Amino acid sequence: MAAELDLDGLRMVEAMLFASADPLSVADIAARLPVGTDVAGLIDELERQYATRGVNLVPVAGKWAFRTAPDLAYLLQREAVEQRKLSRAALETLAIIAYHQPVTRAEIEEIRGVSTNKGTLDVLLETGWIRMRGRRRTPGRPVTYGTTESFLDHFGLDLIADLPGLEELKGAGLLDSAIPASFHVPLPNDSDILAPDEDPLEDGELFDHEELALDLEEDEAQ
Repeated sequence: MAAELDLDGLRMVEAMLFASADPLSVADIAARLPVGTDVAGLIDELERQYATRGVNLVPVAGKWAFRTAPDLAYLLQREAVEQRKLSRAALETLAIIAYHQPVTRAEIEEIRGVSTNKGTLDVLLETGWIRMRGRRRTPGRPVTYGTTESFLDHFGLDLIADLPGLEELKGAGLLDSAIPASFHVPLPNDSDILAPDEDPLEDGELFDHEELALDLEEDEAQ
């Protein structure tokens, strides 16, 4: 297999993926290689070559990146930067957004059965794991929320559809085996295409969120 591939191209793809701080798409890589290069074939070969090494080439959010082999993750645990732990409310809110997006704050509260503090959403926005998608075409035009590429990257998911389904959640002990027959886990969808009942956000609204994130960072530093 390797002899049939462009070895120079293989080295170039390897170098780009190794040096990049963020996952790269096939299009990102192809833009820096000679026209006609079989980028997909080169990635397949690199994925095969690194499958048994200390780092693996893995798909992340539809892109590609090198990651520590899962069985060796324990070696880096002492060096890892401790992340701020999310509250139970934040974790529940994040899960609801992931599975039910696009979803509004009122819809999140309806699913959780309790009110959702605006600070909870602010924290999730600050982490970069959720984003404001648009505005629902209902009275008050509430903001809708969805997950981001950073969410997929952090949790090691290639696609949002890779989130565990009903049977997987049961098997992990996260759901009671005696849940009602009518209970179901929705098929998540993080498409950038707005739903029929969503309007796009205005530029000023996105700018306001960037200022909010800066304010939160300054508060933490004090």
